[in-house]
Amino acid sequence: MRYAAVLGGMAALAMGAGPALAQTTLTLGLYGGSFEKAMRETVVPAFQKQHKVEFKYVAGNSTDTLARLQAQKAKQEMDVVFLDDGVMFQAVALGFCAPLADGSVYKELYDIARIPGNKAVAAGFVATGITYNKKYFGEKGWATPSSWNDIADPKYKKLLAISPITGTYGLHTLVMLARVNGGGEKNIEPGFKAMQKVGPNVLSFPPSPAKMSEALQSGEVVISVWGSGRTVALANTGFPAEFVYPKEGAVALMVGVCPVAKPDASDLAQKFIQFNLTPEMQAVWAKEQGFGPVNKNTKLAPDVAKQVPYGPEQVAKLVAVDWGTMNKEREGWTKRWQREVEK
Repeated sequence: MRYAAVLGGMAALAMGAGPALAQTTLTLGLYGGSFEKAMRETVVPAFQKQHKVEFKYVAGNSTDTLARLQAQKAKQEMDVVFLDDGVMFQAVALGFCAPLADGSVYKELYDIARIPGNKAVAAGFVATGITYNKKYFGEKGWATPSSWNDIADPKYKKLLAISPITGTYGLHTLVMLARVNGGGEKNIEPGFKAMQKVGPNVLSFPPSPAKMSEALQSGEVVISVWGSGRTVALANTGFPAEFVYPKEGAVALMVGVCPVAKPDASDLAQKFIQFNLTPEMQAVWAKEQGFGPVNKNTKLAPDVAKQVPYGPEQVAKLVAVDWGTMNKEREGWTKRWQREVEK
């Protein structure tokens, strides 16, 4: 009897200890490829030195991850998700993200990194601006483009490439042309009007970064609307690609992160998000993925700093667009673009 009582007491103690030990795994919804590699090999091991936790990875693009959140809304598998900013705004609107817990690191961030609603935050950003072939421009004696309206210059006839509006760079083009011509996200008409002037210059609408690289490298086009990170990657191959922050501003294309809203959410999810925002991890993301740091205190080596939006001066040139309006209007804009622009 005494033996049975001891066993019973041990069982009770074990049951009592259960809840404290139940959460030992965080499941991340994240991009695959080099992003997942950096997460597995650098970021997660550094976090595990501070916290006893295991990780699972669910890789996919942003729309894939959002679809999983929708499919699993009755019982969420993922604890933290990384999404493109436009998709992140959708995730927040659909109630998939929990409020961010207080943390001193948030006081170190640039204002542009704060996503309205305090349920998600930017973990890094690149810029959408103008990319051009510096060698070709030099041979022609052409000035460096400096404004969004410059892509309408007749000398670029059939020498310009823009992503389709179904891609972020194409959407950014339309919105910025609207902004610099008296409109904006809530008045897109000036953007479509400007695109009528830009249209004769467009040779192609490359549907992927690989196709855009091919178009530039082949010499078919010498100017495009593209991302800072993509431009640096192309320049690193030896191609004379140069990125321009237009005087009206380059668009901040942000990688958002949020804690998934779930009844059994672990505080480790919140701690992991804050860990990714520290200067040390921001430097890792800058080096490994070409993300501009969102933390003002991040220090980068010169060779890394020149490849990303870095420091108050360049960050001040970034424009945050109104994804709430854009997501509502995007379907209609897409149909009109395909009818009037890519006709």
